[in-house]
Amino acid sequence: MALKCVDSIESEFVDKTPSSTIRRMLEGQIPAIRLHIERRISKEFGDWLVEIRIVSRNLGQLAIGQASAARQREEELRMKQRQAEEQSRLSLRDCVYALEEEEDEDGLGGGGIGNEGKDGYSNGGTDMLGFDLTPLYRAYHINQTLGLEDRFKQYYFENRKLQLTSDFQVSSMTPFLESHQTFFAQIAGFFIVEDRILRTGGGLISKMEVENLWETAVSKMCAVLEDQFSRMQTANHLLLIKDYVSLLGVTLRRYGYLVDSLLDVLSKHRDKYHELLLSDCRKQITEALAADKFEQMLMKKEYEYSMNVLSFQIQTSDIVPAFPFVAPFSSTVPDCCRIVRSFIEDSVSFMSYGGQLDFYDVVKKYLDRLLGEVLDEALLKLINTSIHGVSQAMQVAANMAVMERACDFFFRHAAQLSGIPLRMVERSRRQFPLNNARDAAEEMLSGMLKAKVDGFMTLIENVNWMADEPTQSGNEYVNEVIIYLETLVSTAQQILPVDVLKRVLQGVLSHISDKIVGVLLGDSVKRFTVNAIMGIDVDVRLLESFADNQAPLFSDADAYQLKTALAEARQLTNLLLSNHPENFLNPVIRERSYNTLDYRKVVTISEKLRDPSDRLFGTFGGRGLKQNPKKKSLDALIKRLKDAN
Repeated sequence: MALKCVDSIESEFVDKTPSSTIRRMLEGQIPAIRLHIERRISKEFGDWLVEIRIVSRNLGQLAIGQASAARQREEELRMKQRQAEEQSRLSLRDCVYALEEEEDEDGLGGGGIGNEGKDGYSNGGTDMLGFDLTPLYRAYHINQTLGLEDRFKQYYFENRKLQLTSDFQVSSMTPFLESHQTFFAQIAGFFIVEDRILRTGGGLISKMEVENLWETAVSKMCAVLEDQFSRMQTANHLLLIKDYVSLLGVTLRRYGYLVDSLLDVLSKHRDKYHELLLSDCRKQITEALAADKFEQMLMKKEYEYSMNVLSFQIQTSDIVPAFPFVAPFSSTVPDCCRIVRSFIEDSVSFMSYGGQLDFYDVVKKYLDRLLGEVLDEALLKLINTSIHGVSQAMQVAANMAVMERACDFFFRHAAQLSGIPLRMVERSRRQFPLNNARDAAEEMLSGMLKAKVDGFMTLIENVNWMADEPTQSGNEYVNEVIIYLETLVSTAQQILPVDVLKRVLQGVLSHISDKIVGVLLGDSVKRFTVNAIMGIDVDVRLLESFADNQAPLFSDADAYQLKTALAEARQLTNLLLSNHPENFLNPVIRERSYNTLDYRKVVTISEKLRDPSDRLFGTFGGRGLKQNPKKKSLDALIKRLKDAN
């Protein structure tokens, strides 16, 4: 109003003023008034420039906070959807459905901040953001009135550019982890303000100028991220900064700014993040395994069962057990499951909102590495260095069986978090990633059990190989072995899955068979009689009876498989007791009845068999008698096998 008054006086009244004194006074004061107004408005604009930096920081923090809240709501909705899918997968009918209304977001919608005035200006509003552009637009309008519009535009642009350059400064005194939110919020707020001014400022700044500022800002932010990420050695720090940068991208994309370059930087450091994450998990897994006492886990309350069993879907039954409940696994299993689940969630968190929609394959790749390289190797090291005694070996073997179910859960969990249908995971299921550790655990257990059995098998030295009468109740060694095996089964069935127990028992019985054949083959037995072999036949039948007795625990087919582990000892005794051992030479009969026997072993062992007529002085007592046809057949077998050799 003062300027309009001065302009009116200057154009209409100065020349018409009759008093030369008043005219000179007006001619001197009018420029002074204009200069005073220019200085006054410049000061207001300067104050606004100072204030807008603080406002921009708060505005950026608020805008990013609202983006974070929206993301949280999306996550909660996805979680509910996943729960509904899981209930549907489990065929539960008692699902509860409800409609939820989304709250309207206000104050920060892209293209909806403030209301443009009739003159092409808007004061930006004075809502909760404290976002007031009135001093700026008043200064711009007055400079237009003074005829200084272009100069003010240039002055505004240069000052804002200097402010942005100042915002790029990263303090070396404060860790970037602590200052990154302020750093990015300041820049976000700056461009939210510039977007408002571009849309409501009546040409104060052009679209090209804003885009140039944004390109400069993106370039600087990318350089800062590259530098800071290259220094970071903690996965969680990298994840925190990545999350905030992705929220910055979401926030500014709503205002039309291109953020692809920022997302490319995040994607570029995906491998480093996962390497750091794998390193962290390796340490955690090592600590968890070192703390294990190899004892079955006791759960006294239902929440413990839910936390340690149901949350990883490693239960064998949908029926909740009675408490206290003794689990078949030790504390290592839920501890490792928690570490792997956390790895999956951190991996998905890093890959989410990074511009890549389908990232399950990436998450799966690193999950395979965690399981196949980190966890499998740690378990192998534990098995090879820290297992002492059968009970510990049995516990580790039981743990591996549970981890097999847990691995199925891990891949389903990764798929759910990645938004991939579970049926795709089922189709692409691969072999058990902890295969090496599982095999090593079973081999360790089997080896220890074989060593125990070997202790009882030393009693085979007490067998009378030249017995006149066959034993009817089995030799001492086999009775001791069977007592041990029965005790073993009663204990092992409490924690070992049936298939694992079957494999272990099969290996032990096969080992016993090898030991029996080995004794007959070895130098410790120079010769033996048919009666001694009949005693060994009783021993093998007792072992076969033990295998048959396991049918209620396994199945008839599994019990038969256990018996086949004794095949070599059974076939050898059958051959030695046969009335026609020469039938071994018949390919059809050999394939059907003696397929496990090696002909070299048959020759060596058969030569040790002595007929009763071969006793000392037996040649005198049996002179003139007809040779035993069985002995004759055996001699023919030995001769022909030697000729073939």
